[in-house]
Amino acid sequence: MADGRRDSEVVLETSRLVLRPWRVTEAAVQRELWTERDPRVPLHRQIDTDGHPTVADLEESIRTHRVWSSGLLAVERKALGDVIGYCGLVDSERGSAGEPELAFELLRRVWRQGYATEASLAVLDWARASGYERVWATVWDWNTASRRVLAKVGFTETERKEVDPVHGTMLFAMRQL
Repeated sequence: MADGRRDSEVVLETSRLVLRPWRVTEAAVQRELWTERDPRVPLHRQIDTDGHPTVADLEESIRTHRVWSSGLLAVERKALGDVIGYCGLVDSERGSAGEPELAFELLRRVWRQGYATEASLAVLDWARASGYERVWATVWDWNTASRRVLAKVGFTETERKEVDPVHGTMLFAMRQL
């Protein structure tokens, strides 16, 4: 712990990015991600009519939920030192037991610059080094940009789907490591 990190914290590095635990002071970035979400995503992933989650809600989440230190890592651009979203692994009931799900979300202003692909490849290397043999991902059928990223990093869409009459069809993709 000489570098000041807890043992459970993960820090990954690529040529342009550092993936690391979130800082409470970065809750506004998470709030911005919430404001930019496609209106087709389920209501529990959108800002509610009372304005929640607020920045204060998200600060508390960063303080108290382990997922922000060792699961969904902040994606920071090295050149600018700004956080542009998250990428990481989460435990999910959607895939098979013991197989995590890859998740990523980046601010719209940085889309189409290869950051999601770069961050995802770093996370997949970490997953492989951690002993995982397979990783899952879920994506809405209408989310063509995320589907392209998943294809670029080696995921294959499976036959499994969950149809939601309001939000669309959730596709399941898998990648052997």
